[in-house]
Amino acid sequence: MPSRKHTRSGKHTKIIIGGVAAIAIAGGSYGIVSANSSSGSSNASSSGSTASSGFAGHFGSGSGANARSGPEPGGTTGTVSSTSASGFIVTTAGSAQVTIKETSSTTYDNGSSPAAASAVTTGKPVLVLGTTDNKTITATQVILQPPASNSSTASEVIPYQKGTSGSTKKVGQIPSDYTQGQGTIVSGTDADQATEAALAAYPGGIVDRVVQLSNGDYEVHNIGVNWPHHIFVNQDFKVVGADD
Repeated sequence: MPSRKHTRSGKHTKIIIGGVAAIAIAGGSYGIVSANSSSGSSNASSSGSTASSGFAGHFGSGSGANARSGPEPGGTTGTVSSTSASGFIVTTAGSAQVTIKETSSTTYDNGSSPAAASAVTTGKPVLVLGTTDNKTITATQVILQPPASNSSTASEVIPYQKGTSGSTKKVGQIPSDYTQGQGTIVSGTDADQATEAALAAYPGGIVDRVVQLSNGDYEVHNIGVNWPHHIFVNQDFKVVGADD
């Protein structure tokens, strides 16, 4: 593997990632908020399944204020499956292959400590934050070997499989006035923290945008899985619900 430049991360938010199997939330920064903890949201329950529109069907640009005009901030988690001079490939817990492009401004952390780009090696679990374009992410930050633990939410993810059914179930709290397509795309630290929280709770997919809703919470759009496609994160960056 070619020599990689050592760069120091400007920020690091701890998150939980496992390998290709379960990825979980640590007992600190992120958690799943109880269904009765927010008065501004409605309780949700399972409601059966429906045919998935497929992996590519969830890369749409959307409509309204949250329509994508191009690649937007997002990220993914998984295990490094190969490396090259220009980046590496991540295999997610849902078996999606994500191409990661590195640049001169990409920063690296190993756990909570700064690391060199050379620390990215095959078999390492990683969290990647950056700009998502379909199944390619131009990385702004790569976090290796974060602490891991088990999470019941991780086991709820339905990996993408062509021709199989997704799910219409809703869990936790979905804002009572929420409709798909609403919200305004956000970037920067807010997008990164919402992405981290969502991927910690529901690993396996690729976040291709984060929108802020009228109540101040965030909807994280998750592609590459049959469920969930919408993960709701409150203003404290805790996951409060998910749906299709």
